[in-house]
Amino acid sequence: MTEQHARPRPIDDLLAIMARLRDPDGGCPWDLEQTFATIVPYTIEEAYEVADAIERDDMHELQDELGDLLLQVVFHSRMAEEEGHFAFNDVVGSICHKMIRRHPNVFADAVTEDAEAQRVAWEEQKAQERAAKAARRADAGEGAGAAADARHSVLDGLPVALPALTRALKIQNRVGRVGFDWPAAVQVIDKIEEELEEVREELDAPVRDQDRVAEEIGDLLFAVANLARKADVDPESALRHANAKFEKRFRAVEDHLEKRGRSPETSDLEEMEALWGQVKRDARP
Repeated sequence: MTEQHARPRPIDDLLAIMARLRDPDGGCPWDLEQTFATIVPYTIEEAYEVADAIERDDMHELQDELGDLLLQVVFHSRMAEEEGHFAFNDVVGSICHKMIRRHPNVFADAVTEDAEAQRVAWEEQKAQERAAKAARRADAGEGAGAAADARHSVLDGLPVALPALTRALKIQNRVGRVGFDWPAAVQVIDKIEEELEEVREELDAPVRDQDRVAEEIGDLLFAVANLARKADVDPESALRHANAKFEKRFRAVEDHLEKRGRSPETSDLEEMEALWGQVKRDARP
């Protein structure tokens, strides 16, 4: 089959659809009024829906959600192309170059002994890229702001918009790689107990300072995220699992109440706690 008769690739179809939606002459009014900033919440939401499909091991949903996430990339790329910054093919080219650059053991002559060595090499490459990016920003800037950008930190490049729990984990991973870390998980447990006591002290204060309470609870959450890291557990995944487990159990409590002709609103804490204990016992293998 000659190239001129070849059917367009699905990605070409998607790019054409987005171009049509963004066409000022007859495009979609909603799509036309969007900006990078207004689309960001949808991009984040779609990434979480991909994670949810994976957690549920639902491959049909995963296919669908990956398509939704891809649409977000196409949407941002289309808006950038309209403003003369870059196009979708430039995005693809960038990630291709980056993956080749970060895998010299596959695409060049470097030798990597195992997955851990590859992870270390990957992080070293990313650190070099962050330093180069900071230098480019400094070259483009002026005065004190440029000098600040030129200073290199192991924490450079961590997006502020990340979910707080995920960002805490990334911060801890970064500083851990340069030796600022607890040697063992049990020491993190000691830290959690210390932070928990500080929360208790703030809650028991004669005059409660809500800002201090929030600060100490934040320290406690940061320490718990660190424990998850030391235990090789993803805290976001663990918390999603805990959310799902709690929801399942509370729905079971509601079912028991309904059989009694009651609801959580017409029940009390004592009855619901008793049913909660029953649901937990029933769930045990």
